[in-house]
Amino acid sequence: MRVLPSRKPGAVHLFNLAIDSKLRGCDLVKMKVVDVMASGRIKERASVLQSKTQKPVRFEISEGTRASLARWMREPLMVGSEYLWPGRFHERLHISTRQYARIVREWVTSIGLEASAYGTHSMRRTKVTQIYKKTGNLRAVQLLLGHTKMDSTVRYLGVELEDALAIAEAIEI
Repeated sequence: MRVLPSRKPGAVHLFNLAIDSKLRGCDLVKMKVVDVMASGRIKERASVLQSKTQKPVRFEISEGTRASLARWMREPLMVGSEYLWPGRFHERLHISTRQYARIVREWVTSIGLEASAYGTHSMRRTKVTQIYKKTGNLRAVQLLLGHTKMDSTVRYLGVELEDALAIAEAIEI
């Protein structure tokens, strides 16, 4: 399980789901309890309609994240909440993308990294970058990110000719 210190309620749970979902911050903060929970249990897979593309994207919820979310659902703050990341004020139904960015900045700083080098989009890239490095499978990454064009995925990951050559060299026929 991924754990980083934070004083914000639900921050660890938010971090875990951000990594698993690969969602943009604007979609992550708007997630509802029903997106991840059914019949009193955290789902193994979820689907969210992306704001930017208006297309659904599916993602797995890892065992550690499911356990984390189950703990979060038992918090008094979550009783009766429609949103996974409820706002602190009645006029705000969920946390804002700006608040999410502040939480990420706090995480990054707390582990000694330069805050200007990381942001909410770093959370979106984390898992897919590892998937690409381990498998070289651009199509899988494209599907996980919900990209419609392979060119977008290639630019997103910063795939270079050197990457392609390294993959080719590793394959022996």
